[in-house]
Amino acid sequence: MIATLATATLLSQPADAAFATSYPSWHDVQHAKHSASAKRAEVIRIRKVIAQLDAQVAATQADAQKKGDAYQVAQDAYFTAAIKANALAAQAKTAEKTAKQSEAEAGQLAAQLARSGSDGFQLNLFLNGKDASSTLNGIGDAAKLSERAEGIYRKAVQDKNTAQALTDQANVAKTILDNLKVAAQNAYNVAQKSATAAATALAASTVHKSELEAQLKALTTKEKITEKSYLKGLKAKFGYTGGLGTFISSSGWARPTIGVITSPFGMRVNPIDGGYRLHTGTDIADGCGVPIYAAHTGTVTYSGWYGDLGNFIQVEVNGTISNGYGHIVNGGLLVGIGQHVQVGQLIARTGMTGGATGWHLHFMVIQNGAPINPVPFMRAQGVTLG
Repeated sequence: MIATLATATLLSQPADAAFATSYPSWHDVQHAKHSASAKRAEVIRIRKVIAQLDAQVAATQADAQKKGDAYQVAQDAYFTAAIKANALAAQAKTAEKTAKQSEAEAGQLAAQLARSGSDGFQLNLFLNGKDASSTLNGIGDAAKLSERAEGIYRKAVQDKNTAQALTDQANVAKTILDNLKVAAQNAYNVAQKSATAAATALAASTVHKSELEAQLKALTTKEKITEKSYLKGLKAKFGYTGGLGTFISSSGWARPTIGVITSPFGMRVNPIDGGYRLHTGTDIADGCGVPIYAAHTGTVTYSGWYGDLGNFIQVEVNGTISNGYGHIVNGGLLVGIGQHVQVGQLIARTGMTGGATGWHLHFMVIQNGAPINPVPFMRAQGVTLG
C-alpha cells in the first residue's frame, strides 16, 4: 500500500534523472546470486541507485529549507504588521467614539447658548472645524465664553483631530498590511510547492531504499531474504495509520500534546539571537518524539520547513482560525499538504528543529491573519494547555 501511494504521488511530479532510474527487481537479485560477477555488478548497481536517491532527497530538502526560510520571514513581517494594524484600528474606533461624545456635548452647549440669546459667536466655534482652535486662541475675554465652555470646545476639537490622526495611521497600516499579505502569499506558494517536492522525494526514497537495502542484504549476507518476507516486514513497520489519542473537549478541540509550558506567547528576548520580538505561540515541552495531535479538524495547508520553527505543520480550521505546530522532529511530519485531519489525530512528533534550545512543541493559534495567545483561546474551548 505504501509503495503504491508513493508511486502514485511520484507519477504526479515532473520526471528527473534520479526518479527515471531503473530499479532492480527481486528477479534480478535472485538471478545474480548464481554468479559471483553478476552479484558484484548488482551490488554496485544497487548502491549507485541508493546514492542517487540520497542526492535527490538532499537537493529537494535543501531547496525546501531555503524557500521555507523565506516564507517565515515574509509571514512574520505580515504577522507583526497585522498586530499593529489591528491595534491601530481598535484605537481609532475608540477615539472616534470619544470624539462623537465630545461633539455631542459641545453641540448641547451650543444649543443652550443659542437659546440663551447668544449672538452666534460661540456657536460658530465648533462648526468652524479645524479653524476652531485658532478662533479659540483669539478669545481672551472670559466674558465672551465661560471657562467651562472653552474647555468643552477645545476637547471636542482635540478629540476629533486625534480620531482623524489615528484613522489615517490605521489606513496607512492597512495598506502596508495588504502589500505584506501579497508578499507572504507569494512566499507561501513557492514554499508549499518546494515542500511538496521534498516530501515526494523523501516518500519515494523511503520506499525504494527500504527495498534496495533489503535486496542488498540478500546479496551480501547469508540471510535468506525474499520479496515475500520483505513485504511482510514493510507492512508490519508502516501499517499503523494513527488515531485519536488525546483529550477532546465538548466543543470539538483537543490538547495538542502533553507537557509543561516553558515559554508563553508574547514579546520576549529570543534565546537564540537575543533579539526582542514576538513569540508567536506557546511552547509545550515533555521530551523528544512526544505525539502531537490535531487541535481541531481541518485541512493541512503547510507541511515542511519553516525557518526558525523548523519542521512545521499548519492546519486551517475554518476561514478565520488556523493552528500551527513547530519544531517537529526530523521524520516526524506525519501528514501532508492538502490532507484532511480529524481532531485528536496523530499528525507529528515533537523535536527541536529550527531555532530551538530544547525538545518541545511550538503551538500557534492564528485568528483573522494574526497570531493570538493560545492559552486563553484554548481555555475558552474547554482545553487546558500545559
